[in-house]
Amino acid sequence: MISKSCKYAIRAVLCIASRKSDERMLSITEIAKEIHAPNAFTAKIAQTLARHKIITSLKGPYGGFYMEKHQAELPLITVVNAIDGLSVFNECGLGLSNCSGKRPCPIHNDYKIVRERMFKMFNKITAKNLSQSINKGSTFINNL
Repeated sequence: MISKSCKYAIRAVLCIASRKSDERMLSITEIAKEIHAPNAFTAKIAQTLARHKIITSLKGPYGGFYMEKHQAELPLITVVNAIDGLSVFNECGLGLSNCSGKRPCPIHNDYKIVRERMFKMFNKITAKNLSQSINKGSTFINNL
């Protein structure tokens, strides 16, 4: 449903949001290490997120990435939209271009329910909500 890039972007946003209380900026290297992604790939994702004003970047020797309060309160659908676009919530589960309610693929009706639930979830959940459980240690964003 969502791309690997989008999954990494969500993890990067959660990484930054969970460190918000530190009141320091994170470097690409720190974010990449936390989400287990290559630096160049993480940099590209972070640039896209900053361009869409989901995170903030500051250039220079003391620069890095951080989130302002209003950014942490954005629903995760903003991340999905920035990386993949919202069309992922309308695509066929089998990748067929002509699948529709009038001409459904074999999994159309069941997949439609899953897409709708995912859309609602991404509209409801914020980085702030999820970062709280990360900081408590009840959830995680890395593979360790």
